Amino acid sequence: MKIFEPHIHMFSRTTDDYERMALAGIKGVLEPAFWLGQPRTTVGTFKDYFDTLLGWERFRAAMFGIKHYCTMGLNPKEANDPRVNEGVLELLEEYVNKEGVVGVGEIGLDDMTATEERMFLAQIELAKKNNLPILIHTPHRDKRQGVERILDMVAESGIPPEHVLVDHNNEITIPLMKGRGHWAGFSIYPNTKMTPERMVEIFRRFGTDQMVINSAADWGVSDPLLVPKTVQVMRKNGMDEAEIEKVVWRNPITFFAQSGRIGFEDFDEGGGIDRSQLHEGNSVLRGQTP
Repeated sequence: MKIFEPHIHMFSRTTDDYERMALAGIKGVLEPAFWLGQPRTTVGTFKDYFDTLLGWERFRAAMFGIKHYCTMGLNPKEANDPRVNEGVLELLEEYVNKEGVVGVGEIGLDDMTATEERMFLAQIELAKKNNLPILIHTPHRDKRQGVERILDMVAESGIPPEHVLVDHNNEITIPLMKGRGHWAGFSIYPNTKMTPERMVEIFRRFGTDQMVINSAADWGVSDPLLVPKTVQVMRKNGMDEAEIEKVVWRNPITFFAQSGRIGFEDFDEGGGIDRSQLHEGNSVLRGQTP
């Protein structure tokens, strides 16, 4: 089964992870811009990071037959930092229209400050101006309150509901989402957020329309194979194969296809992998023979 991983931070993963993901059936990934654990102190570091998502990460993925796309945004964790926030907003005016960028994200709320809200709304406006979908990060603390506030702000902004993917949902927040026309994402994580077994129960209760799952794997304790592992749990629990494919392939590509910069035709089989290629003089082979 083909899998599109709609939220993973490959900047933080090893090249071996790309190889394991390809072997597990992952054909495409979406990498949202996010924070790096260590706060950045200058706008220039964001520019270099954005360029890495568009360059080196796309190259690394291609070396294993994986299509790499990204969303650009000022993450809510660093949106409060006056050293960078306004400058990054200006930078995004250029970067949201780069090749391979299929949305604005991940944006949203973390500590739910007034500054975060201002930066969130500014980036929604950027998405509206460029007719792009948005990927929203929801707070790890006070999640219900945070999601309620996010949904109110989204409604007030006037962005088309179908252009909105609210991520990191759980059993408490998904009822808040139903009937609004938004897409719902779930991050399958070791020990926290969501487990494959709980995810199957949510699909049983709420269906699979406008639902996607991801690993959100990053520099912390996480697993870039949790989407294919969840596929196995869905099969074990008797979910219909077409419904599984819908969740892990058709739904995520359909959502980001609203950007006009990605489509199912991008994944037509053909050609091969040429590992003799270099990116800025570098190869994933590190001196090995292609």
